[in-house]
Amino acid sequence: MQPREQGVEYDRVGEGYFRERGLRRYAGVWSLWALGVGAVISGNFFGWNFGLSAGGFGGLLIATVIITVMYTGLCFSIAEMTAALPHAGGAYSFARSAMGPWGAYITGLAENMEYVLTPAVIVVGIGGYLGAIFGTPPAAEPLWWLVSYAIFVGLNIAGVEIAFRFTVLITLLALGVLLVFWVSALPHFDLQWALNIEPEAGGTRWLPRGPMGILSALPFAIWFFLAIEQLPLAAEEAATPSRDLPRGLLLGLLTLIVAAFLTLFLNAGVAPGSVVLGSSAEPLFEGFKATFGAGLGARLLALVAVTGLVASFHSIIFAYGRQIFSLSRAGYFPRWLSRTHRTRQTPHAALLVGAALGYAVAYGIHALGPKHPVGAVLLNMAVFGAVIAYALQMLSYILLRVRLPNIARPYRSPLGVPGAVIALIVAIVTLVALFVTDPIYQKVVIGAAVWYGLGLLWFALHARHKLVLSPEESFARSAHARQDDP
Repeated sequence: MQPREQGVEYDRVGEGYFRERGLRRYAGVWSLWALGVGAVISGNFFGWNFGLSAGGFGGLLIATVIITVMYTGLCFSIAEMTAALPHAGGAYSFARSAMGPWGAYITGLAENMEYVLTPAVIVVGIGGYLGAIFGTPPAAEPLWWLVSYAIFVGLNIAGVEIAFRFTVLITLLALGVLLVFWVSALPHFDLQWALNIEPEAGGTRWLPRGPMGILSALPFAIWFFLAIEQLPLAAEEAATPSRDLPRGLLLGLLTLIVAAFLTLFLNAGVAPGSVVLGSSAEPLFEGFKATFGAGLGARLLALVAVTGLVASFHSIIFAYGRQIFSLSRAGYFPRWLSRTHRTRQTPHAALLVGAALGYAVAYGIHALGPKHPVGAVLLNMAVFGAVIAYALQMLSYILLRVRLPNIARPYRSPLGVPGAVIALIVAIVTLVALFVTDPIYQKVVIGAAVWYGLGLLWFALHARHKLVLSPEESFARSAHARQDDP
């Protein structure tokens, strides 16, 4: 046993432990850009539109501006931290250096919830699009989910090279589909379609739900950007992480900002408008029907539009695989989850278990019946984990600036601590919004909170006595030791 730190204990492991848990370096700037954009691009195809029902067009527009500010502060801060701490743990590794093992686990568990549930949200969108295109009944959607998981978990297990090559290809295709839609929608754009939700008492066409609609729309605006912050998880597979990860992250953010506002205006601003899109499982398909008609052409374009959902589904499967891998390699999760494939060096155990969890949650909500819209419910659960992780990462950034001012920082955020503070405040406000909006969403977010609490109990009773000095753990301990030297 190693000495205690914050009430945790470390086991000694043999040299073979890390040989069984090796990853392969491959990715450059554009592969990382594609991974970041690909992880998020589905937000332009599905999910964001529920914010129209929650807050109306004006409420969602204001919420999107607020969330864009949050992600700008978040991404600049993460770019600095990932250049200084290039480990596969991502948010967990930042928190480990800033707040110790307990802070690491609390942050890592929140991010784990985000990355396991986000593919489940997306696969529901895939099922909705494919069901609409091929005319299959809603009862068949879980089969579409199962097939999708099987294909893309298998692709991620096949190897990092093929995974990144596919990511670049599918991300470019998804952006191409969006470009076709934006160009085709321009001649049909009419702001009145975006404002066609009847206002409640005291509301307006711009804010049909009143100012509270802005708060209600915040979780859905996040869907335009959620998961761009996953890029640090590729640190041990990036060719030059301290240089390439910040570049890929910030280029990806710029791409997503442009896409978010074009989609919001042009999809809501064509028939059938906000009143229908607010509850649609395939909003871009609705837009294509308005611009190309409801015939075969629109169906073919909608089939192509599934590429956007596939891009994010594939990319976030990559993310949860690496996130579970890093936490289990350090002993926070069961260690067997961090074993990598003998020849392909991919975290196959983590990939399979994450898929099983995501599918089980989606199917469980589906079984509750149509009163519980699976995609919107899962989205709120994923956002619950995400905003906790965001707030803790910004706290980590601030503490790292204070507690470890002398570690090498190849990239420094131009927004500094003020940018991190703004992102932290918006993340906390969004977390509060999850508990004060739709009663159905309140219930499922409380369910997510129970899941989170059980995970903390696991660490308190068991895992904190079984940690391993992985790269993240060793760096954190040595950095603090050097800082404390006179």
